[in-house]
Amino acid sequence: MSLAILFGVFALGLLIGLPVAITLGVASASYLLYQGIPIVVMPQKMFAGIDSFVLLCIPGFILAGNLMNSGGITERIIRFANAGVGWMRGGLGLTNVAGSMLFGGISGTAVADAASLGGVLIPGMTRSGYPAAFSAAVTAASSTVGPIIPPSVPMIIVGALSGISVGQMFLAGAIPGILMGLAMMVTTYIIAVKRNFPRQPWQGFSELFKSFLGAFWAIFMTLLIVGGLMTGVATPTETAIVACLYALVVGRFVYGDLDFRKVPKLVIDSAIASAAILMLVGFANVFGWILVSERIPQTIAHAVLGVTHNKYAIILMVNILLLIVGMFMETIAALIILFVPLLTLAQSVGIDPLHFATFAVLNLMIGLTTPPVGVCLFVCANIARLPLSPIVRAIFPYIITNIIVLFLVSYIPPLATWLPTTLMQ
Repeated sequence: MSLAILFGVFALGLLIGLPVAITLGVASASYLLYQGIPIVVMPQKMFAGIDSFVLLCIPGFILAGNLMNSGGITERIIRFANAGVGWMRGGLGLTNVAGSMLFGGISGTAVADAASLGGVLIPGMTRSGYPAAFSAAVTAASSTVGPIIPPSVPMIIVGALSGISVGQMFLAGAIPGILMGLAMMVTTYIIAVKRNFPRQPWQGFSELFKSFLGAFWAIFMTLLIVGGLMTGVATPTETAIVACLYALVVGRFVYGDLDFRKVPKLVIDSAIASAAILMLVGFANVFGWILVSERIPQTIAHAVLGVTHNKYAIILMVNILLLIVGMFMETIAALIILFVPLLTLAQSVGIDPLHFATFAVLNLMIGLTTPPVGVCLFVCANIARLPLSPIVRAIFPYIITNIIVLFLVSYIPPLATWLPTTLMQ
């Protein structure tokens, strides 16, 4: 009965549209009250969930992304991407994907990518003759590359949950992130040719070189972050602080677009975004503790292993489960609740933890573009001023493309493990 109350309240909260963090908190509190467990357990478990040195880097990376974005980074990245691929059929769509690949190395979150690049590219693509639904769809789909290419907030969460090195997690996402980006560019080009989307004239190597120089300092930030972690010179938290200082210096003294008077507001906005994430982590930790105390992870593992011990079949079952979960639950909440029990299951059949962590995160990123809880869909629909249904239809080819990449990464472990094992031995 207690589990029925837990899951019933959780499902009801999602159905009536409560934020996922509040839903987790209310469901957990209902369970504790029904069981007669002192409610003081809740803040204790919340604090235990966020009392992690690794999680301290989340506010740093969010602030660094906001500083770089306010310092003119979005326009420079779009200009560089447009100079490189804008001359092809459907060039602005290709620019959209390429821009997300470059911007993902700065923001670390898909929603930031969708909002920042979408605010510029969706109106621009619509004015250039692209259907508004397609413009919103390609923006939402490409934004999911952000949390795969380092730095990545979900990868940081996974590192805190599992003890896997955050540096290894960042590197593990690099090749899958590039594969996702290239696959979506191919999809965009095929759609563009089929529907005869516009193309721009080639702007010449001089524009390509100038735009690269303009975007260089932004792109170098990714190398700075990954380099610091690879060499062991800095921890993830220290790297995030260095990234903030770097973003401040570049935005103000190199690009000259960052107004110091805006910095306090950027700090406050970053603090609010960080607080929202950490509140979600805290409530999800309480929910996860309840599941563990009820032996739900063991039940899941025994149920799956009762069906099969075949590693490849279990990978398929986990992928299907996470794809369904991603449709209804926010990424970080899903990771905190499901990652540890599923990792235990994966390790029991010999799946490498780093490999599993990579395709689990990749899997849940796809959920950001699937209804009914696809956050990036809602962001892009709001920018495009469209209802959700035409964008869902337009994004379907990209969901298929990303699922193909997901299964490649799931069944070819070196795509995730080769880079970290080679560079961080």
